[in-house]
Amino acid sequence: MSAPWTLHNGDAMGWLATLETDSAAAVITDPPYSSGGMLRSDRTGDTRAKYSGLKNRHHISNFSGDNRDGRSWGYWMALWLGEAARVVRPGGVLAMCTDWRQLPAATDALQAGGWVWRGIVPWIKPDARPQRGRFTQNAEFLVWGTNGPRPFGGECLPGYYLARAPRNNDRGAHQRRHLTQKPLDVMRSLVQIVEPGELILDPFAGAGTTLLAAALEGRRAAGCELHPAHAASARARLDEALQT
Repeated sequence: MSAPWTLHNGDAMGWLATLETDSAAAVITDPPYSSGGMLRSDRTGDTRAKYSGLKNRHHISNFSGDNRDGRSWGYWMALWLGEAARVVRPGGVLAMCTDWRQLPAATDALQAGGWVWRGIVPWIKPDARPQRGRFTQNAEFLVWGTNGPRPFGGECLPGYYLARAPRNNDRGAHQRRHLTQKPLDVMRSLVQIVEPGELILDPFAGAGTTLLAAALEGRRAAGCELHPAHAASARARLDEALQT
């Protein structure tokens, strides 16, 4: 019996272009935010410094594609989102993560790519670091839409999530394989927006969390990851978790 997932090592745009039209039920993904700072010099910095504060002292590798300025990021997003709309069947779903800085541009790019914007789902992180004299930045956001009209039906999903980001435990076990890795429980809920057995795509697979969530919930998944080290780590994680 073949595994319920595949993972390609390469560029997301090139990979999407190889896929058949109307062949998938959803894209659920976490693209590079090109955020992590107020200035261009911040955005082009070491991703370990931006997302963990541990430049050159973190066991997790850097990742690519996180150094675009605001205009080029929005244009690039619209390009791959348009190709994703071709691959996802009419009525199918797009759900992608972003942060507060890129939220306005992300909702514009979604619509520029041909999707119908349906809403925003906050992911609240209860262990976010507070800052004196400021509101705590303890939310990331899921922007979602559909490829045209979508009939009602299927699971009733929550309007927000409360979950801690993956961390390494006190015994040194590496639960966190990627600097921007999302909680598995959150992703297991998200994939339920499509029916069991249907195909979910993740063009920015990272640690493979979407693919693992889909497989655990009885969905099929295909992903793409640009960074060879992260692609290898995701494959090892999936093989170990699913015993494939």
